[in-house]
Amino acid sequence: MEPGDTASGFKIWGVDNVVYGPVELPVLVNWVKDERVNAQTWVYREKEDLWSKAPAVPELRMFFQRAAPDSMPGAEPVQAAPIKPGVVRRIKILADLTDEQLIRFVRFMEVQPVPQWTEVVKQGQHGNAMYFLLEGELRVRLMIGGKETILVTLGPGEFFGEISIFDHGPRSADVIANTDSTLLKISANAFQSLISDAPDLAAPFLLAMGKTLTARIRADNKRYRDSVNFARTAGA
Repeated sequence: MEPGDTASGFKIWGVDNVVYGPVELPVLVNWVKDERVNAQTWVYREKEDLWSKAPAVPELRMFFQRAAPDSMPGAEPVQAAPIKPGVVRRIKILADLTDEQLIRFVRFMEVQPVPQWTEVVKQGQHGNAMYFLLEGELRVRLMIGGKETILVTLGPGEFFGEISIFDHGPRSADVIANTDSTLLKISANAFQSLISDAPDLAAPFLLAMGKTLTARIRADNKRYRDSVNFARTAGA
Protein backbone atom coordinates (compact mmCIF):
# COMPACT_ATOMS: atom_id res chain seq x y z
CA MET A 1 0.00 0.00 0.00
CA GLU A 2 1.35 3.45 -0.92
CA PRO A 3 1.99 6.07 1.83
CA GLY A 4 -1.21 7.94 2.59
CA ASP A 5 -3.39 5.20 1.10
CA THR A 6 -5.85 4.25 3.86
CA ALA A 7 -8.11 2.06 1.75
CA SER A 8 -7.14 -0.95 3.85
CA GLY A 9 -6.96 0.87 7.16
CA PHE A 10 -8.98 0.48 10.34
CA LYS A 11 -10.70 2.91 12.69
CA ILE A 12 -11.59 2.28 16.31
CA TRP A 13 -14.61 3.59 18.23
CA GLY A 14 -13.10 4.29 21.64
CA VAL A 15 -14.79 3.99 25.03
CA ASP A 16 -14.68 7.81 25.15
CA ASN A 17 -16.87 7.89 22.00
CA VAL A 18 -13.95 9.18 19.94
CA VAL A 19 -13.02 7.53 16.63
CA TYR A 20 -9.29 6.74 16.38
CA GLY A 21 -7.44 6.07 13.14
CA PRO A 22 -7.12 5.11 10.46
CA VAL A 23 -4.35 2.72 11.54
CA GLU A 24 -2.62 -0.18 9.83
CA LEU A 25 -3.25 -3.80 10.83
CA PRO A 26 0.01 -4.22 12.86
CA VAL A 27 -0.97 -1.25 15.03
CA LEU A 28 -4.47 -2.65 15.50
CA VAL A 29 -3.06 -6.05 16.50
CA ASN A 30 -0.84 -4.38 19.10
CA TRP A 31 -3.89 -2.57 20.49
CA VAL A 32 -5.64 -5.94 20.84
CA LYS A 33 -2.64 -7.38 22.69
CA ASP A 34 -2.53 -4.30 24.94
CA GLU A 35 -6.31 -4.74 25.57
CA ARG A 36 -7.01 -1.27 24.19
CA VAL A 37 -9.25 -3.14 21.76
CA ASN A 38 -11.43 -5.85 23.29
CA ALA A 39 -14.35 -8.05 22.27
CA GLN A 40 -16.82 -5.16 22.71
CA THR A 41 -14.86 -2.64 20.63
CA TRP A 42 -16.33 -1.46 17.31
CA VAL A 43 -13.85 -1.53 14.42
CA TYR A 44 -14.34 0.12 11.03
CA ARG A 45 -12.79 -1.60 7.98
CA GLU A 46 -12.29 1.01 5.29
CA LYS A 47 -11.86 -1.56 2.54
CA GLU A 48 -15.37 -2.96 3.18
CA ASP A 49 -16.86 0.33 4.48
CA LEU A 50 -18.18 -1.64 7.44
CA TRP A 51 -18.36 -1.31 11.25
CA SER A 52 -18.32 -4.55 13.28
CA LYS A 53 -17.29 -5.84 16.70
CA ALA A 54 -13.58 -6.70 16.90
CA PRO A 55 -14.06 -10.53 17.08
CA ALA A 56 -15.96 -10.36 13.78
CA VAL A 57 -13.01 -8.76 11.97
CA PRO A 58 -11.39 -11.63 10.02
CA GLU A 59 -7.86 -10.36 10.70
CA LEU A 60 -8.50 -10.30 14.46
CA ARG A 61 -10.68 -13.36 14.95
CA MET A 62 -7.80 -15.67 15.95
CA PHE A 63 -6.75 -13.39 18.81
CA PHE A 64 -10.19 -13.38 20.42
CA GLN A 65 -10.70 -17.12 19.94
CA ARG A 66 -7.47 -17.76 21.82
CA ALA A 67 -7.35 -14.96 24.36
CA ALA A 68 -10.99 -14.88 25.41
CA PRO A 69 -12.43 -18.37 25.30
CA ASP A 70 -15.22 -17.42 27.71
CA SER A 71 -16.38 -14.44 25.66
CA MET A 72 -18.84 -16.36 23.48
CA PRO A 73 -21.47 -17.85 25.82
CA GLY A 74 -23.70 -20.43 24.23
CA ALA A 75 -21.11 -21.57 21.70
CA GLU A 76 -21.78 -25.10 20.53
CA PRO A 77 -19.06 -27.72 20.99
CA VAL A 78 -16.90 -28.02 17.89
CA GLN A 79 -14.44 -30.82 17.27
CA ALA A 80 -11.64 -29.14 15.28
CA ALA A 81 -9.76 -32.35 14.51
CA PRO A 82 -10.00 -36.03 15.44
CA ILE A 83 -8.48 -36.80 18.82
CA LYS A 84 -7.24 -40.29 19.55
CA PRO A 85 -8.53 -41.90 22.75
CA GLY A 86 -4.96 -42.39 23.95
CA VAL A 87 -4.41 -38.64 23.89
CA VAL A 88 -7.60 -37.90 25.83
CA ARG A 89 -6.65 -40.57 28.35
CA ARG A 90 -3.93 -38.18 29.57
CA ILE A 91 -6.74 -36.42 31.43
CA LYS A 92 -6.69 -38.17 34.79
CA ILE A 93 -10.43 -38.05 35.45
CA LEU A 94 -11.14 -39.59 32.02
CA ALA A 95 -8.52 -42.35 32.27
CA ASP A 96 -11.00 -45.07 33.25
CA LEU A 97 -13.34 -44.52 30.30
CA THR A 98 -13.21 -47.03 27.46
CA ASP A 99 -11.98 -46.03 24.00
CA GLU A 100 -15.57 -46.03 22.72
CA GLN A 101 -16.67 -43.77 25.58
CA LEU A 102 -13.76 -41.38 25.00
CA ILE A 103 -14.56 -41.09 21.29
CA ARG A 104 -18.14 -40.15 22.19
CA PHE A 105 -17.05 -37.84 25.00
CA VAL A 106 -14.79 -35.64 22.85
CA ARG A 107 -17.72 -34.85 20.56
CA PHE A 108 -18.91 -32.54 23.33
CA MET A 109 -15.57 -30.73 23.52
CA GLU A 110 -13.47 -28.19 21.63
CA VAL A 111 -9.73 -28.19 21.07
CA GLN A 112 -8.28 -24.89 22.33
CA PRO A 113 -4.69 -24.06 21.26
CA VAL A 114 -3.22 -21.54 23.71
CA PRO A 115 -0.01 -19.61 22.91
CA GLN A 116 2.47 -18.87 25.70
CA TRP A 117 1.50 -15.97 28.03
CA THR A 118 -2.17 -16.12 26.99
CA GLU A 119 -4.66 -15.33 29.74
CA VAL A 120 -7.00 -18.32 29.47
CA VAL A 121 -9.46 -17.05 32.09
CA LYS A 122 -9.53 -13.82 34.05
CA GLN A 123 -10.44 -13.32 37.69
CA GLY A 124 -13.93 -11.83 38.01
CA GLN A 125 -14.92 -12.77 34.47
CA HIS A 126 -18.10 -14.85 34.38
CA GLY A 127 -17.25 -18.34 33.20
CA ASN A 128 -19.17 -20.70 31.00
CA ALA A 129 -16.72 -23.56 30.49
CA MET A 130 -14.25 -25.90 32.15
CA TYR A 131 -10.90 -26.92 30.68
CA PHE A 132 -8.65 -29.97 30.54
CA LEU A 133 -4.92 -29.52 29.94
CA LEU A 134 -3.61 -31.91 27.27
CA GLU A 135 -0.19 -30.38 26.68
CA GLY A 136 1.84 -27.55 28.19
CA GLU A 137 1.81 -25.78 31.54
CA LEU A 138 -0.48 -23.20 33.13
CA ARG A 139 -0.29 -21.18 36.33
CA VAL A 140 -3.22 -20.14 38.49
CA ARG A 141 -2.60 -16.76 40.06
CA LEU A 142 -4.03 -13.92 42.09
CA MET A 143 -2.90 -10.31 41.70
CA ILE A 144 -2.59 -8.86 45.21
CA GLY A 145 -1.33 -5.31 45.62
CA GLY A 146 -0.12 -5.34 42.04
CA LYS A 147 2.02 -8.43 42.68
CA GLU A 148 1.46 -11.93 41.37
CA THR A 149 0.76 -14.74 43.83
CA ILE A 150 0.88 -18.19 42.23
CA LEU A 151 -1.67 -20.56 43.74
CA VAL A 152 -0.79 -23.66 41.75
CA THR A 153 0.94 -24.77 38.55
CA LEU A 154 -1.06 -27.13 36.32
CA GLY A 155 0.44 -29.82 34.11
CA PRO A 156 -0.93 -32.22 31.49
CA GLY A 157 -3.85 -34.28 32.73
CA GLU A 158 -5.27 -31.67 35.11
CA PHE A 159 -8.45 -29.61 34.84
CA PHE A 160 -9.84 -26.28 36.06
CA GLY A 161 -12.89 -24.04 35.83
CA GLU A 162 -15.30 -26.85 36.74
CA ILE A 163 -17.46 -24.75 39.07
CA SER A 164 -18.49 -22.39 36.27
CA ILE A 165 -20.31 -25.09 34.31
CA PHE A 166 -22.69 -25.36 37.27
CA ASP A 167 -23.20 -21.72 38.32
CA HIS A 168 -21.72 -19.52 35.52
CA GLY A 169 -20.21 -17.46 38.34
CA PRO A 170 -17.14 -15.22 38.26
CA ARG A 171 -13.70 -16.79 37.99
CA SER A 172 -11.85 -16.87 41.30
CA ALA A 173 -8.36 -16.46 39.77
CA ASP A 174 -6.45 -15.83 36.56
CA VAL A 175 -5.08 -18.76 34.57
CA ILE A 176 -2.04 -17.98 32.40
CA ALA A 177 -0.19 -20.20 29.91
CA ASN A 178 3.45 -20.60 30.98
CA THR A 179 4.16 -22.39 27.68
CA ASP A 180 2.35 -23.05 24.42
CA SER A 181 -0.44 -25.35 25.52
CA THR A 182 -3.35 -27.38 24.22
CA LEU A 183 -6.64 -27.48 26.09
CA LEU A 184 -9.89 -29.33 25.74
CA LYS A 185 -12.86 -27.13 26.55
CA ILE A 186 -16.37 -28.19 27.49
CA SER A 187 -18.88 -25.35 27.60
CA ALA A 188 -21.80 -25.19 30.01
CA ASN A 189 -24.18 -25.80 27.10
CA ALA A 190 -22.19 -28.82 25.97
CA PHE A 191 -22.15 -30.11 29.54
CA GLN A 192 -25.95 -29.92 29.67
CA SER A 193 -26.10 -31.79 26.35
CA LEU A 194 -23.77 -34.43 27.78
CA ILE A 195 -26.11 -34.96 30.74
CA SER A 196 -29.29 -35.13 28.64
CA ASP A 197 -27.94 -36.97 25.57
CA ALA A 198 -25.31 -39.26 27.10
CA PRO A 199 -26.06 -39.91 30.79
CA ASP A 200 -23.95 -43.09 30.65
CA LEU A 201 -20.92 -40.81 30.01
CA ALA A 202 -21.96 -38.03 32.37
CA ALA A 203 -22.27 -40.33 35.39
CA PRO A 204 -18.67 -41.68 35.45
CA PHE A 205 -17.34 -38.25 34.50
CA LEU A 206 -19.11 -36.55 37.42
CA LEU A 207 -18.07 -39.32 39.80
CA ALA A 208 -14.41 -39.00 38.79
CA MET A 209 -14.57 -35.20 39.06
CA GLY A 210 -16.17 -35.49 42.51
CA LYS A 211 -13.39 -37.81 43.72
CA THR A 212 -10.72 -35.39 42.47
CA LEU A 213 -12.38 -32.39 44.11
CA THR A 214 -12.75 -34.33 47.36
CA ALA A 215 -9.02 -35.11 47.31
CA ARG A 216 -8.26 -31.43 46.73
CA ILE A 217 -10.44 -30.39 49.68
CA ARG A 218 -8.76 -32.95 51.95
CA ALA A 219 -5.32 -31.70 50.89
CA ASP A 220 -6.33 -28.07 51.48
CA ASN A 221 -7.71 -28.96 54.92
CA LYS A 222 -4.45 -30.70 55.83
CA ARG A 223 -2.40 -27.69 54.71
CA TYR A 224 -4.64 -25.43 56.80
CA ARG A 225 -4.30 -27.67 59.88
CA ASP A 226 -0.53 -27.82 59.45
CA SER A 227 -0.27 -24.03 59.13
CA VAL A 228 -2.44 -23.51 62.26
CA ASN A 229 -0.38 -26.02 64.24
CA PHE A 230 2.84 -24.37 63.11
CA ALA A 231 1.55 -20.92 64.07
CA ARG A 232 0.48 -22.16 67.52
CA THR A 233 3.79 -23.91 68.08
CA ALA A 234 5.79 -20.85 67.00
CA GLY A 235 3.73 -18.61 69.28
CA ALA A 236 4.04 -20.87 72.33
